[in-house]
Amino acid sequence: MQSLLLKYLAGLSLTVDDAKTLQRLGEYKGRQALFTQQTPQILNSLKTLAIIESSESSNRLEGVTAPKDRIEALVTKNSTPQNRSEQEIAGYRDALNLIHESGPHMPFTNNVILQLHSMLYRYLPMQGGKWKGSDNEIIERNADSTVRRIRFKPTSAADTPDAMDQLALRYKESIETYHQEPLVVVPLAILDFLYVHPFVDGNGRSARLLTLLLLYHFGYEVGRYISLERIFEESKETYYETLEASSKNWHEGKHNVFPWLRYFWGTLLRAYQEFEERVGQNDTARGSKTEHVKSAVRRRIAPFAISDIEKDCPGVSRDMIRLVLREMKKDGQITPQGKGRGARWLFSGDLQRGK
Repeated sequence: MQSLLLKYLAGLSLTVDDAKTLQRLGEYKGRQALFTQQTPQILNSLKTLAIIESSESSNRLEGVTAPKDRIEALVTKNSTPQNRSEQEIAGYRDALNLIHESGPHMPFTNNVILQLHSMLYRYLPMQGGKWKGSDNEIIERNADSTVRRIRFKPTSAADTPDAMDQLALRYKESIETYHQEPLVVVPLAILDFLYVHPFVDGNGRSARLLTLLLLYHFGYEVGRYISLERIFEESKETYYETLEASSKNWHEGKHNVFPWLRYFWGTLLRAYQEFEERVGQNDTARGSKTEHVKSAVRRRIAPFAISDIEKDCPGVSRDMIRLVLREMKKDGQITPQGKGRGARWLFSGDLQRGK
């Protein structure tokens, strides 16, 4: 709402670098069709992996976790959830699948927003799909879950229904009447959604689902193959910092949206770069496959197994992956964690940060 007022949008001034970033994203979108004509086996593997990673990362950002093998079973085999965490992950899986299947036909309306939120809680006793009934706050917690500080005070519960009506209306006007740039309007709509914080719980997950949905509306479909949620999680400190930086004076319409905009665009750029790298290198020479495996390792922020890299690199043999891992171990880039069938590897954090 506040960010999508025509007066506010008209006052935004993009830098030369901002314009170049939007141009690059447009170029990636233009090449998207070329890359999606590649080997169906590779694309299907990437789709499955993206749903697994998205279901895992978006929930883990909210403190909801489950063993990786259970997440894979929930996603790939439609396994029955066995506890609350799995129920939440299964709900996110269903909402993702709906967007992947029907996204172009799901407009940004309150009915769709409530539908997606309801799906998040379809396996839980708590009923979703209702606006909050009491005021809430965006808070930062300590490791023991105690409150460290209040980041932001959202729209009151009493004003939320009207605020969401205004958000949907202003979004539609920005796109259809005033023909504003979608790559500006979409992240600003997500920003305003988060600052209204319309639900008692599930606001972050709903926002990430809506991000995927709105990008689909304008042909930016990289989220079908690369998990945007995983990238958000891997950069979660910046994710939360930019949201907080752009929240100051939001209620007065005097906030600075550029920290969030630039972070959002950077996330999308990284996703497209990763997509082209994964698809473009799978059917090429041995040297490219080697670099493809190394890139998959560098993206890992926690101990990983060979099977994890296999899923990231469809079309690359296990023997090839083992060979690359041995080379990386010899160079000191990775270290083994355990032995035998349960062995895992850890990429050096210092090297990852370029130290």
